[in-house]
Amino acid sequence: MSILFAILLFSILIFVHELGHFVAAKLSGVQVNEFAIFMGPAIFKKQVGETLYSIRCIPIGGFCAMEGEDGGSENPRSFDKAAWWKRLIILVAGAAMNFIVGVLIFAFLYLPGSQIVVPEINEFTDCCIFSGEDGLQVGDQILEIDGEAIYINSDISLIFELNKTTHHDVVVLRNGEKLAFHNLEMGHTHQNEDGSAYLHYGFVFGRVAEVGFPEKVQFVWKVVLDNIRNVRLSLQMLFSGKAGVQDLSGPVGIVQMMSDVAQESDSALTALLNMLSFGGMIAVNLAVMNLLPIPALDGGRVVGVLITTFFEKVLHKKIDPKYEGYIHGAFMILLLGLMALIMFKDIFAIFRG
Repeated sequence: MSILFAILLFSILIFVHELGHFVAAKLSGVQVNEFAIFMGPAIFKKQVGETLYSIRCIPIGGFCAMEGEDGGSENPRSFDKAAWWKRLIILVAGAAMNFIVGVLIFAFLYLPGSQIVVPEINEFTDCCIFSGEDGLQVGDQILEIDGEAIYINSDISLIFELNKTTHHDVVVLRNGEKLAFHNLEMGHTHQNEDGSAYLHYGFVFGRVAEVGFPEKVQFVWKVVLDNIRNVRLSLQMLFSGKAGVQDLSGPVGIVQMMSDVAQESDSALTALLNMLSFGGMIAVNLAVMNLLPIPALDGGRVVGVLITTFFEKVLHKKIDPKYEGYIHGAFMILLLGLMALIMFKDIFAIFRG
């Protein structure tokens, strides 16, 4: 059941994304030739007016096929004939819908409750040397570590894990005042029983606080910002070599991870809430990733529209959209190849596990 729910939730996120493009195109007067959920051969088709609605057999992706997306159409209602600002709205609408869904999921999860966990220092261990009048104190709320904002409690461990050093820059909130500590010696090297080394930081953090509605709304927004920042951190790890293709996951891997989250929960209700939280994270990630300025993604197409519009205004000459289409087509082949590689890696990992 957890796998089925994960597939359903992931499919809804895809549907919502394509629905954003579809609605924006219809409102902008652009002709939509087909609106499809999933990829591959169609298992259901229905023509309604000018648009073919279909469900396809491979549960990956989906598309909203607009007339003249890559140029070459004489139809006055084609995508390339629409005003540049209408094309931008259509392209951004998919990511915007995913972002809205992500925010709504987190609001559903966190607004009904009355408590949140504040990233506040509770106590220090005996080996701690950075506490006291000139250092950190119990009750300090940690705002930043090494220039990275601490939005939620789990960020503290995340930033320490990313920056495995013994000295850190820390900003805290104490009695309503921000205090900055530079190059604070915090990490201490300890030995495991097997002889391997690990860093111990010497303090316990996380306070459960009773809060009102405004604070809960602020917390929801912090969770959203945290998920956006995690996309950047993941890309930094990928481009710096700290992570590789083996660490990436496609739809199959995401569904499996959502299922694992559910199975590790102690009750059916907790499993549902954890999967929804994971779904909110995926929704925000899809929104951000789709707006990256990479050809074939919505963000790459947005950049293409802005560049061609600029040169057309300067040169007073229409640029043939087929050239931009060639670039997006080439990158689409690369992305599909990468997706296939990741999908086979995920499937192999499932069978191996």
